[in-house]
Amino acid sequence: MVTKTISVNPAIVPLPCMAEIRGGFLNTELWSEIPKEQWIETEYALVKSTGLPMIVGLGYTAEQIRELAPMVKPFADAVELSTHYVGKDIAPIIGALRAAKAALDVPVFMKLSPHPNIQEIALALEEAGADGLIMINSFGPCLSIDLETGLPLMGSKDGFGWLSGAAIKPLALRCIYDAARVVKIPIIGVGGITNGRDVAEMFMAGASAVQVCTEAILRGPTVYGKIAKELNAFLDKHGYQSIDEIKGLTIRRMAERGAPKATRPPDVDMEHCNLCGLCIISCPYNAISKGEALNIDGDKCVSCGLCVTRCKLGALSMDL
Repeated sequence: MVTKTISVNPAIVPLPCMAEIRGGFLNTELWSEIPKEQWIETEYALVKSTGLPMIVGLGYTAEQIRELAPMVKPFADAVELSTHYVGKDIAPIIGALRAAKAALDVPVFMKLSPHPNIQEIALALEEAGADGLIMINSFGPCLSIDLETGLPLMGSKDGFGWLSGAAIKPLALRCIYDAARVVKIPIIGVGGITNGRDVAEMFMAGASAVQVCTEAILRGPTVYGKIAKELNAFLDKHGYQSIDEIKGLTIRRMAERGAPKATRPPDVDMEHCNLCGLCIISCPYNAISKGEALNIDGDKCVSCGLCVTRCKLGALSMDL
């Protein structure tokens, strides 16, 4: 279990602070609004009572972490240091890591925002002694508007919030994939996991474990068991004996053969096609038509792949 990030003082959270939006989730949650004293006196003991390993979230500056680390030391099996966007200056992140490493004898994981220079930061943190990386933090700032009032959904000063949920999964996967290709320390993937297949993607990109938060907020805590069962079902269906078999699979496949290259139009399996016409509607090249069967015009089709990803019945496939 990963506890919510605490800092020296409790957060003053602007309200409203959470909203489900199309494709994702917006929040202005900051760090915990519960004081550190309550966490130390009550909350951490409740987590410990489950018997599960506990990763304690701490933030944000080196000075704050130097004060907090000794307080959480009796409880933490590991710590997660949350770092938000700091531009291209890595020094604040390294400073926070060193402060935690000096005060604690448990693994220190660094949670990163989706920086464009993620490889540079990952390598610097590995060299500075990080035991692992967690990526990514929510993305932002972002804006969503209530059309009935014309006001932002969030109660922050400018109405901005931070995006999480399904919308940021491709961004999280890019960061994991980028970092996993250059570091040897483990990566915990987080950002947009809604089902077991999402977990499999995270592992294929190079993650060694995953975190889930937003989906549990939206669907309730039983989602964790659901995701675990779906992951097992995916592994069984594809003949994998262990999750270790898919860890870093995309990195290995790309090294072996490079990026996929389409050379001809998709194949149609009429045993699975119900002629729903979704692929016809979305084909930007007007290459698909239907009669008694689905037809793809090879002269018009450019093998863009859109129809394959839109077909939920598995009736279309591409030779890559």
